[in-house]
Amino acid sequence: MNKRYRFIIILVTIGVCLAFLSPTLRWYFMVPREDQTLALGSREQIKIYASQTARAKLEILRQAGRNGGDLPAELSFLIVPAKKSLKKFKKPLPDVWNAEAVLRAIPGRIDMLEVIESHYRDRIFALKKLQQNAVQLGLDLSGGLSIVLQADMEALRERLGRDLTEDDRNNAIEQALEVLNNRIDRFGLTEPVIRRQGTDQIYIEIPGTADPERISQIIMGRGGLAFHIVDEEATQSFYAYYNAHPTTTFDSSGNLRDPSIVPDDVVVRGVYTKDQYDIDEFTGYTAIKKKVGLDGNHIQSALVQRNELDGKPEVTFMLDSEGGNIFHQLTSANVGKRLAVVLDDRVKSQAVITQAIREAVRLTGFALDEANSIALTLRTAALPVELEVINQQSIGASMGADTIRQGLYALLGGLAAVMVFMLIFYQGAGINAVVAQFLNIFLMGSILSAFNFTLTLPSIAGFILTIGMAVDANVIIFERMKEELRLGKSRKAAVEAGFDKAFWAIMDSNITTFIAALFLSQLGTGPIQGFAVSLAIGVFSSVFTALFVSRLIFDFGTDVLGQKKLSVSWRIKQ
Repeated sequence: MNKRYRFIIILVTIGVCLAFLSPTLRWYFMVPREDQTLALGSREQIKIYASQTARAKLEILRQAGRNGGDLPAELSFLIVPAKKSLKKFKKPLPDVWNAEAVLRAIPGRIDMLEVIESHYRDRIFALKKLQQNAVQLGLDLSGGLSIVLQADMEALRERLGRDLTEDDRNNAIEQALEVLNNRIDRFGLTEPVIRRQGTDQIYIEIPGTADPERISQIIMGRGGLAFHIVDEEATQSFYAYYNAHPTTTFDSSGNLRDPSIVPDDVVVRGVYTKDQYDIDEFTGYTAIKKKVGLDGNHIQSALVQRNELDGKPEVTFMLDSEGGNIFHQLTSANVGKRLAVVLDDRVKSQAVITQAIREAVRLTGFALDEANSIALTLRTAALPVELEVINQQSIGASMGADTIRQGLYALLGGLAAVMVFMLIFYQGAGINAVVAQFLNIFLMGSILSAFNFTLTLPSIAGFILTIGMAVDANVIIFERMKEELRLGKSRKAAVEAGFDKAFWAIMDSNITTFIAALFLSQLGTGPIQGFAVSLAIGVFSSVFTALFVSRLIFDFGTDVLGQKKLSVSWRIKQ
């Protein structure tokens, strides 16, 4: 391949890898500790922080405005929305943007609070997204979440309509274990611990930050989605009673004090929509039929798409033949009625049935994150039994910060020792090996970040092993070059022969290692799988740097810099 094309490929590769690695570098080295703490909090905590900060900043702004002072530096972001507000109402812009000018541009207190709050809300959500795209640390490095889930066997008995046998209980738990493993560890990179505990409990350890919202993303509440027909007449009857008795309609548990308000086959459920923080916000009640129209066991595939009209996310899923027939009968018999999508006893979406639907079903009314979570839940199968979180706690890392620091120093020290040896023993060619080695580490880190790989001790071991393999590839190439130089060949001929003769020796060893890693990743679980995946990544990057990058560096010295001699050993004089 032409050297110019090879150089362009390397530059493009470095650029792409830098883009992948950027979230990890920014999160761990550029985001202040206090901002990391805020971003790792729940959405409720972020909402409290943003609203309280907005009120405090508004008071500072109003105080500065009363005193005729300048606009505080931390509130300089208000100039942009203030300009938009004045342009919207076709008012002239002030000569100086001080606190008073900003208050005049956005005069309403509620409007100003919303502008300030949205700034801090968007900033923390951007940091939360950045953290999700960065490399995660495993349980042994940073701790994580420990969760105990309780299976609701009584609900399963009611759904099946018979008493449960021991086989029913065991099968339900085993299927739930499989589904949870698919949802948590789709790519085999997070190394979770998922095991049965007792007869009807499941214990889970998830590496990473202790974010409670991850739990709902994993189990999607206590169960899956359900479709119910809305009873309009019962809804009107309920509201007629509720408006007259707003404080005594429900008891402390949320149940109707007088069940006769609605028919026996109807249940009242709350309607919720997402607010600006993607938190469920209660908007009212609706009465739905108790009978479930369709459960998730008939769903074959699901994906998230954007609506062509408004661009909002929607979940589209396909049903199997039996589910298609059930849903077709349900929608055929209820054309003109509303169909409620119920998630965890909450009505999340309602739509009027305009025609019979058999196979493809679209769900709307969800935020993007929730739509992705729902699609993942539907793709990885519905839970065979309802699960409830009965215990949740953060677990500490088995390695302290000092131990991690010492391990990092040991890794860097060993790497430096290897590089020093290459420089002393192979002289000028050793510089080539050092550059290729740094690029190798850079490639492995970027791939780690691109796939949100969870960094654990076994995966670190896999990367260290590949660093040694990359050095071994350079040694094979350099020794081949030395043999060619002893035969009296020129620099260019020695480089070409060295790479050509070493090519298959390097490829054979790395291909066999890659095959072994592939089998380990498929057959192993947990730490073994993490080690295998990291080893496979390292094999790929080490081959690329040893055969592609290193060759280009030698050719650059020969053809561009015009070097005639090849410095590959202090024992060989050319």
